Amino acid sequence: MGRTIVEKIFDRHRIDTPGGDMHVIRLDVVACHEITTPIAINDLVARGKDRVFDPDRIKAVIDHVTPAKDSKTATQGKILRDWARRHNIRDFFDIGHNGVCHALFPEKGFIRPGYTAIMGDSHTCTYGAFGAFAAGVGTTDLEVGILKGVCAFRTPETLRIDIAGDLAPGVYAKDVILSVIARIGVNGATNKVIEFGGPVVAAMSMEERMTLCNMAIEAGGTCGICAPDAITVDYLWEFIQNDYPDKAAARAAFAEYGPDNDAHYADVIHHDVSGLEPLTTFGHKPDQVKPVREMTHQKVDQVYIGSCTNGRIEDLRVAAAVLKERTIAPAVRGIVSPATPKIYRQALQEGLIEIFMRAGFCVTNPTCGACLGMSNGVLAEGEVCAATTNRNFNGRMGIGGMVHLVSPATAAASAIAGHLAPSNRQPEQGA
Repeated sequence: MGRTIVEKIFDRHRIDTPGGDMHVIRLDVVACHEITTPIAINDLVARGKDRVFDPDRIKAVIDHVTPAKDSKTATQGKILRDWARRHNIRDFFDIGHNGVCHALFPEKGFIRPGYTAIMGDSHTCTYGAFGAFAAGVGTTDLEVGILKGVCAFRTPETLRIDIAGDLAPGVYAKDVILSVIARIGVNGATNKVIEFGGPVVAAMSMEERMTLCNMAIEAGGTCGICAPDAITVDYLWEFIQNDYPDKAAARAAFAEYGPDNDAHYADVIHHDVSGLEPLTTFGHKPDQVKPVREMTHQKVDQVYIGSCTNGRIEDLRVAAAVLKERTIAPAVRGIVSPATPKIYRQALQEGLIEIFMRAGFCVTNPTCGACLGMSNGVLAEGEVCAATTNRNFNGRMGIGGMVHLVSPATAAASAIAGHLAPSNRQPEQGA
């Protein structure tokens, strides 16, 4: 019988099967940030196990609250900073070099097809866009990963979602994944990997695929995953060009991590996005989704463009195209946070930052702070935010606040209108 992508990766990385369907797999990357990792570090120190399995395979960043906002977050940063220095972790990104982890690490070439990766962060599933198995884990698994470079998993079933049809102008990957989550529900992929395929996914950029995979967790998925192809090779080429004679050779090597034609799936869903229109969430669950045109009565106090879902250069280009030569509504606070320093510099060079600032947006440093209501854009009770983030849980961006998840185009249009609104400008397709 043929195998799915994740089954092939497990076969390549399995080092033990202690019992039942439990498999111990070797890790290529253990990623760390300053909110969840210090707990693991302190416990390892207390146990007399202040060691790392391989400093070159550990990637660390201070990104959730940066710069620190108070003594507690400063201490969290210091613990991670001191630990990285103590163990000679060269891929540690501090203030001035840091960015949102799930944008920064792929941008650095740290994630490759066939890799395995863990992190104490649920949106680690983003890395599946490269044909990797990547999962968020708890403190105990993170400690074992740091110490031994392994993690135990049951082989997850795979849910295949084939996406077909023609995307209408103004409809983006964010709208696609919201439509998927609305269809299968927040528990629709629990304990499963979502394998995204079909002609729409094949035509997507790596940024768009990362948007899809980033929100697999919002449907309960362990990981979202896409088969690597020529687009993957192009994105990674600057990092892998010394490993292959040419791009064709790299594509052939990566083809190993495509699914077999006779692979077995828990289910196969054919999802046609023809006729799909801009979407938004309307409640406190990511499967509560409506067309934006049905929500134009909802005023917004804040618009946030950024995060590991939609803070990449394609996202900023889309939003800036909507905002160009326009001004946001007087009662709206507009915040944009480019996801990495490289994206920030590129946005500066392309004139996008100027467009945002002329429109009335505040442009912040790369940070996760607003997304989880920790800094740089926390909502007051009763306030409403149109956000390009990934979660609309009750209190996510601030106690008593409401978050509506939207694409960058919808976020920009909503900032101008002062209420949820689809864009009447049609920029080039992006994430």
